[in-house]
Amino acid sequence: MRQPRDTLKNTEQELRIFRWRSLLAVVVVLLLTGLLGGRLAYLQIVQHEVYTTRSEKNRVRVEPLPPTRGLIYDRNGALLAENRPTYNLTLVRERVDDLDATLSLLVDLLELPEDRVAAFRERSRQRQRPFQPALLMSDLDEEQIARLAVNRHRLPGVEVQAQLLRYYPDAEIMSHVLGYVGRINAEELQVLDAGNYAGTHFIGKTGVERFYEEALHGQAGLRKVETNARGRVLRELGRTDPVPGQNLTLTLDKGLQRLAVDLLDGRRGAIVAVAPQSGEILAMASVPGFDTNQFVTGIDLASYRALQQDIDLPLFNRAIRGSYPAGSTIKPFMAITGLRDGEITPGEVIYDPGYYQLPNDSRRYRNWLRWGHGRVDLERALAVSNNTYFYSLAHELGIDQIHESLSQFGFGRRVAADVAGESSALLPSREWKRERFNQPWYPGETLSVGIGQGYLQITPLQLATATAVLANRGDWIKPRLALEIGDEQVPTELPGTPPDIELDNPGWWDRVYSGMEKVLSGREGTARRAGAGLEYRMAGKSGTAQVFSLGQDEKYNAEELKERLRDHALFMAFAPVDDPQIAVSVIVENAGGGSSHAAGLARAMADYWLLERHHGEPQEAADDDETSEGED
Repeated sequence: MRQPRDTLKNTEQELRIFRWRSLLAVVVVLLLTGLLGGRLAYLQIVQHEVYTTRSEKNRVRVEPLPPTRGLIYDRNGALLAENRPTYNLTLVRERVDDLDATLSLLVDLLELPEDRVAAFRERSRQRQRPFQPALLMSDLDEEQIARLAVNRHRLPGVEVQAQLLRYYPDAEIMSHVLGYVGRINAEELQVLDAGNYAGTHFIGKTGVERFYEEALHGQAGLRKVETNARGRVLRELGRTDPVPGQNLTLTLDKGLQRLAVDLLDGRRGAIVAVAPQSGEILAMASVPGFDTNQFVTGIDLASYRALQQDIDLPLFNRAIRGSYPAGSTIKPFMAITGLRDGEITPGEVIYDPGYYQLPNDSRRYRNWLRWGHGRVDLERALAVSNNTYFYSLAHELGIDQIHESLSQFGFGRRVAADVAGESSALLPSREWKRERFNQPWYPGETLSVGIGQGYLQITPLQLATATAVLANRGDWIKPRLALEIGDEQVPTELPGTPPDIELDNPGWWDRVYSGMEKVLSGREGTARRAGAGLEYRMAGKSGTAQVFSLGQDEKYNAEELKERLRDHALFMAFAPVDDPQIAVSVIVENAGGGSSHAAGLARAMADYWLLERHHGEPQEAADDDETSEGED
């Protein structure tokens, strides 16, 4: 009989293990369910706004609304810069699947020449922030718009937008003073307010457009729109309207500006006119000019190179950046300096043998009239532009006094309140020469400065400003271009205005004025031909600036020199003497004597402003090709 077999199975233990495993599984499931529920709660509650916004971006987007740029007018309301409707081609990179393929297709559709393809591709990479459109091309014509419309399905992310484009009706005569707007470049993008310039593709580059960019630009707006899957706008959900730029009224007179350009008649030079009592710049012409409208949409490379390589430098603003020897136009300011510092008196007479010699120096510093003017006092020295008188005065004053006094008239400094790119030119001093050349200052160099030669360099704007200060009897009013910004008048008293110039004897102003009047109206005046028939009192001073130095015994002969080595012609004037309304500076490069080639232009400017601007067309300028008997 078999014995029963012992069993190893422990039912109770197995049951106990099963219960623990089941409990552990339940805990794990509950834990995972809790984590999942917590995550769902976090996404649905805590992160609700974040994911709602992300979801909305699939069908809602915010588009910038660029402001309308302010218009620019002259003092009489003539429109100088306007906005014309045009169509621009833009691209949003984030909505383009294959950027290179899209750009190649656009190049083919628009039939762009090879020299513009590189710039076209570069613009596609310029943007302010994600989903902002990059401007590829401006001012599309009807044929180009039609081609793009037909191929719209092949160009996701590419849009044709209607916008206003800057236009200058008088581009040639206003090119330098107004400047122009152009496409925003990569460097400008780094410093601009991305929010305010969202959707804006143009910015002021030079001139008034640059200086008053903030006022002219305005404030950008935005709109929220609903789109379909292809990005087409279905409806507008909200809008913040842009604030348009402020209109700008300038002190310029368009008629006087046009006259200045016409008077120069294609000759290289500049004319600046200022209202002495208000500082208003009435005209500021630089010739030759250029068509600023070419730069708005982007000038082609060939045209830009032609402007850059033009020997006459049409891109160079001679009125504010051209540095020229002052010539004899500096003499009235030297006269005021001598009177104020007590080195001369109005009635003091010197004898001019035709030259001046420094003590213990054999060199002769010659007068322009080689046999001399004989007995000369202050007024006659100004009327006949006697060099010997002013050599003597310069030696008595010394370069330190000359530098201090001329700087008070605005030479050697930037004088205007709102002119972008103005040069300070050069008013030399001992310190300047020591730093520049590591050399001492010599007495002969002082004599050269005393007649507006040597190291002394001025700009036409500086000369017009100094003439206005002289006309105001030393009262300073800073020149300015803005008359009104929006509805606000620009004040005449501006920060940084130099102190007034005061004389112990106010009658000394009149003695200098008298000598300057005789330049135009006196029997010996160097510009008496230009002053013939004056209907008002006009004070002026001619100047002839050497382009290169002559030897001591050499005689200047313009016919033997190349045209660009001939003397510059200068003239400064103000009128009427008893109530100055206009101060003018004129420079005509390589034209010859200031009396015969610049005085007539200044006279024509004053005639227009005082006599003709309300009575029809301006008269022709008196311009005599033959040298006057009293040329300086």
